[in-house]
Amino acid sequence: MVDDGRTPTVIADDLHIVYRVHGGGGRGTATAALRRMIRRQPSGRVREVHAVRGVSFVAYHGEAIGLIGTNGSGKSTLLRAIAGLLPAERGRVYTDGQPSLLGVNAALMNDLTGERNVILGGLAMGMTREQIKQRYQSIVDFSGINEKGDFISLPMRTYSSGMGARLRFSIAVAKDHDVLMIDEALATGDKKFQKRSEARIRELRSEAGTVFLVSHNNKSIRDTCDRVLWLEKGELIMDGPTEQVLKAYEEETGK
Repeated sequence: MVDDGRTPTVIADDLHIVYRVHGGGGRGTATAALRRMIRRQPSGRVREVHAVRGVSFVAYHGEAIGLIGTNGSGKSTLLRAIAGLLPAERGRVYTDGQPSLLGVNAALMNDLTGERNVILGGLAMGMTREQIKQRYQSIVDFSGINEKGDFISLPMRTYSSGMGARLRFSIAVAKDHDVLMIDEALATGDKKFQKRSEARIRELRSEAGTVFLVSHNNKSIRDTCDRVLWLEKGELIMDGPTEQVLKAYEEETGK
């Protein structure tokens, strides 16, 4: 499936994602749950949350696509489905290459030093030790965590949340990705780091990758993305050029 010579990287075809939450609400829920676990009793009713509802789109090589919407609109759920972390209830997701999902809460090992986490994070992304060695200093410099001391040699538990998020982002973008999905990563750090992040995303696009960015910062979306998907209550409201979609979103929500 090619449109004007472009190569598709992600196809969502009438995608539905449903979460099933077991157990009822009310007071004493934790105690009741423990009692059921001990007695091996079923948890009772199951509540369904229809998080993504019939979403369809095609993403192409070289695109940077912003995902916008109010809280609970299904943006992060959609990324997790594209990454293969959530099964489709109905419909399909097709990807060309290996999608990589970067979230601010992406797990590294808090008891290990930043240096060890750079190595482990690089290996987890499929980089060789030689590639990690070659890119190590640029990862540290990009993150900026050593600007106020030798923090890279300290355990990550000593980092602020912003420092940890910057290091995660720096590790993730050290590799060229077929499809890179970033969940709120640009919301962390100062303006200098955000500008470096936006520049790196533009580089990834030019290297024929596809980038998805979830952010509540419309300026980051404007500066980084050429296309925007607007989700509300799991439904795709609008898909089009960045300025056109953001203008409609801001008029509708006042954000």
